[in-house]
Amino acid sequence: MIITKIRTLVANYSDLPVRSGYSVKMNDEEIALFKVTNGTVYAIENRSPHPKGGVLTEGLVSGEYVFCPVYDWKIALRDGKVQAPDEGQIKTYQVEVKDDNVYIII
Repeated sequence: MIITKIRTLVANYSDLPVRSGYSVKMNDEEIALFKVTNGTVYAIENRSPHPKGGVLTEGLVSGEYVFCPVYDWKIALRDGKVQAPDEGQIKTYQVEVKDDNVYIII
């Protein structure tokens, strides 16, 4: 079985703010893009795993982590894992940056 991955243009790299969230909608999913200080772009589900949720593009970014704006959970942008003592995980997406284009690969 051959699995074909789809590459979708979602933003211009130069338009992404550093250390702030940028929301895009793809299929029926809301995805948060974060450009960290070293220039790496991460894409994660734009909702905290806490039962009451929280829009992660409204959270604070520190290094390669975003803090849920509702419950201050620390979430790794690299793998979507909530850091101890809290627990949980959110979906992450593969990102490709080429020239000034940011793609999500699904």
